[in-house]
Amino acid sequence: MARDPRALLWDAKASGEAIERFLAGKAFDDYLADEVLRAAVERQFEILGEALSQLDKQAPDVVSSLPGAAKAIAFRNVLIHGYARVDDAIVWQAAAGPLPELLRAIRARLAEKDGEG
Repeated sequence: MARDPRALLWDAKASGEAIERFLAGKAFDDYLADEVLRAAVERQFEILGEALSQLDKQAPDVVSSLPGAAKAIAFRNVLIHGYARVDDAIVWQAAAGPLPELLRAIRARLAEKDGEG
């Protein structure tokens, strides 16, 4: 049974917000020095990308309207299937660069849906 597309958006939002919380006040050197932090951030990126991947199967128009969603899905695939060659700098850059914009778009989409009743 397919999940409600709105629930998938909420999952993506929750994972993105977890990444932001985990990295708040941290510098790249802090990230490199903390194996648990790196694992937690990578896991949340995996969940974020999987939620968007599932959403893309059900509502591709929604995913195509989210900036960076396709890259988040591709990034999830790299983390899952290419785990042996994950570059910590790329994970850090993804959290600092595309993630905030993607989260803004997801929040806006959810707020838009809330307004529809």
